[in-house]
Amino acid sequence: MNSDGDRHIMNIYKTLREEAYEANMEIARNNLAIYTWGNSSAFDPDKGVFAIKPSGVEYNKLKPQSMVLVDLDGKIADGKLKPSSDTKTHLILYKEFKGVRGVTHTHSVYASAWAQAAKPVPVFGTTHADHSTREIPCTEFMSEEAVKNNYELETGNLIAETLKKGKLEPANTNMILVAGHGPYTWGNSALQSVYNSVVLEEICKMALLTITIDVNAKPLCEHIIKKHWERKHGENAYYGQK
Repeated sequence: MNSDGDRHIMNIYKTLREEAYEANMEIARNNLAIYTWGNSSAFDPDKGVFAIKPSGVEYNKLKPQSMVLVDLDGKIADGKLKPSSDTKTHLILYKEFKGVRGVTHTHSVYASAWAQAAKPVPVFGTTHADHSTREIPCTEFMSEEAVKNNYELETGNLIAETLKKGKLEPANTNMILVAGHGPYTWGNSALQSVYNSVVLEEICKMALLTITIDVNAKPLCEHIIKKHWERKHGENAYYGQK
């Protein structure tokens, strides 16, 4: 590779590192994870590489240059530190979900509680409907064989299989709970994936409070769900500024 090519690649790596760093800082700012309990990554599909948080490094010790570049074969493309232990899950999601440019995983309290109960989150109210017309899916528990095979890679496979089984499109369903484990979210950028994690945590909190008030609470009626989704995302959406 010539020097211009080298500089171009280094600029791409620098941009990805900065995006991943800002996303991981956003995890901490929004109290989605303590210590080292989460990770976010930023992906460049043209180069087939993503930047991800290094394993076991606390948020207050991170710097943009701490981020590790990994290719879609799972090999380190650039970086001195070991990448997140969840790297292979991110890798599978980038391979399987076209158009995704960022992935976030946390152990936020309310989303993790629903995941530990292995329960999908019903659409109880308009806050949920603003972001999805479907319940937030939860995977099944991973099999013993899959855990022994390659746990993090199989986590990614389990997420992808759950969406396919439910006929859910990653572009419209950008969040999921992994049974017994915690939430994963994705988006068209690393920061967007964190935004979806924040939304997921609030929806899970509201849902838990709802069934605490009324254990027999029923999902929101379909016509209100449709209205709230379409006013924000429909052909004639009118929410927000043009």
